[in-house]
Amino acid sequence: MPALDGLRILDLTQYEAGPSGTQALAWFGADVVKVEPPGAGDPARGIDNVPRDYFMYWNCNKRSMVIDLKTTEGRDLLLQLVPHFDVFVENYGPGVVEKLDLDYDVVNQANPGVIYASVKGYGLSGPYSSRKCFDGVAQATAGALSTTGYPDGEPLLPGPTTGDSGTGVQLALAIVAAYVQKLRTGQGQRIEISMQEAMTYYMRTRIAMAPGWGETAAPRSGNGAFAVNNLYATAGGGPNDFVMIMAVTPKMFVDLCTAMHRPDLVDDPRFAGNLARANHSAELKAEIAAWTIRHSKHKIAELLESVGVPGGPVLDTAELLHDPHLVERGFVKTIQHPEHGEVPMLGWAPRLSESHVELVAAPALGAHTEEVLGAELGLDATVISGLRDRGVIGDR
Repeated sequence: MPALDGLRILDLTQYEAGPSGTQALAWFGADVVKVEPPGAGDPARGIDNVPRDYFMYWNCNKRSMVIDLKTTEGRDLLLQLVPHFDVFVENYGPGVVEKLDLDYDVVNQANPGVIYASVKGYGLSGPYSSRKCFDGVAQATAGALSTTGYPDGEPLLPGPTTGDSGTGVQLALAIVAAYVQKLRTGQGQRIEISMQEAMTYYMRTRIAMAPGWGETAAPRSGNGAFAVNNLYATAGGGPNDFVMIMAVTPKMFVDLCTAMHRPDLVDDPRFAGNLARANHSAELKAEIAAWTIRHSKHKIAELLESVGVPGGPVLDTAELLHDPHLVERGFVKTIQHPEHGEVPMLGWAPRLSESHVELVAAPALGAHTEEVLGAELGLDATVISGLRDRGVIGDR
């Protein structure tokens, strides 16, 4: 059986920080019912220049229903559903869930055993709690931008959206922990996650490298402070024709020299020992760069593998979806896209030997409204039709 078979979630999240977490739970087998507003639904379905693929990537394996929570009847309908679910999740902006009158106390009254999870930019308390937040803002206020870029340049926004999806992973972990506790005690609880605080978890190594316990800021070091831990251009001349090399131990340096066919570098006094290599990093980097530029990034990776040195090519997002390693492992899946037909999509990294869930495409807006209301509340077609006519629910 899927690991989380039986766990039922009402998902009122949008964009990415919340949906990434509920999708992770769906990939472990939880039944996730996404509750969306009428009209456009989750804004991630299509906002300005954001393609609908964005919604597809963060909402696989969910069901969708449309309820207008701004109406009294719609709000009451949702509260009727609450006792049928274990978890209620929301990531609305500051004050929104209170305006909808769906805060923890209200939902807990409808289901005293509920696990109620909230994702906020800065949490529910503190001087910043009324501020709105998105991924880049969370990364900025968690220190990620300050450590990304070159020493003589401005801070840079990292490519991965860890402010959002990194928060989502922690959300999923917290919900699973609360659910395990509920199975033991019978009690639900409230979960609160601050995107700023969640993002700092991924900053711990950089923070630890700054001396003085907060007295000194961690510096920006580009693609690496040392020659043996750096990014190098390779043959081809393309924007991503680069390889990352991390020969971080003394033996790995010797092995790197073997791969380069440069045993002379091992005995070179400029590079004898970590301190010497650090003091002569520019000279060593030039030697390594002269080697990498003669080969493709994939060839360099193979040569490094042959001697046991960690290293890998810089794969662009298109290469990633067709990477032979990921394809052979079955990590690249094929789903049906409403506009493009069969398309590749990346899977879910955790693999459980006794739990398997097939990847299912993200749902169309409101595709399961009638199904959920019929199964959970026993509403017949006539009642559902009336709700639809009054604009309380919708299929799209």
